[in-house]
Amino acid sequence: MTTSSIDLASLLCSRLCHDLLSPVGALSNGLELLTEEKNPEMRQRCFELLEQSARISADKLKFFRLAFGAAGGFGEFVPTEEPRALIDALVAGNDRIAVNWGLAAEALPKPAVKVLLNLAQIGMDALVRGGTLDIGAELHGGACEIVVRAAGPKIAFDPAIGQALDGSMPTQELSSRTAAAHMIHLLASQSGGGIQYALTPEALVMGAVLPQG
Repeated sequence: MTTSSIDLASLLCSRLCHDLLSPVGALSNGLELLTEEKNPEMRQRCFELLEQSARISADKLKFFRLAFGAAGGFGEFVPTEEPRALIDALVAGNDRIAVNWGLAAEALPKPAVKVLLNLAQIGMDALVRGGTLDIGAELHGGACEIVVRAAGPKIAFDPAIGQALDGSMPTQELSSRTAAAHMIHLLASQSGGGIQYALTPEALVMGAVLPQG
């Protein structure tokens, strides 16, 4: 493992910890409140908050396990129902975002699944005021083609993430916020493909092509 790969792994771990800090912190606070609260109604509310925080924590761990890690079994392909279920679970708690699916394959190569999950995460982060998230993927002409479109009243997209996606960001400038975008850029490049994006005030469209080796 090279120094650069160790640095990237460290940044991805930082991103994972950042995203888990809020729901895990809520679990800790909820348990503390539960030990002090005597009112039955308030105790019931604490249990509901604990259940919600535990579910969010588990959903995020499952998502990052496949998006960053080596989950998905021992085969080269992952059923598309797995990434779909993970994304649907993350969006379930946000009624401001609607997800539309267009998956024309029953299974995708593992690198393509990582790209799809991370592009979807970028799209979700961009919908700060809600909107629609359209996700499509297909195997066509010996390549996997992925498209993610986030559309809403206000799109929040850090230009640094765009630089990490298209490979124009120097590796020494990477941060935990841009590490995932850089990782999927590397995955696409190593397969002979690439990632592109287009941004307007109303929509962010990201596309990836990954030739199948």
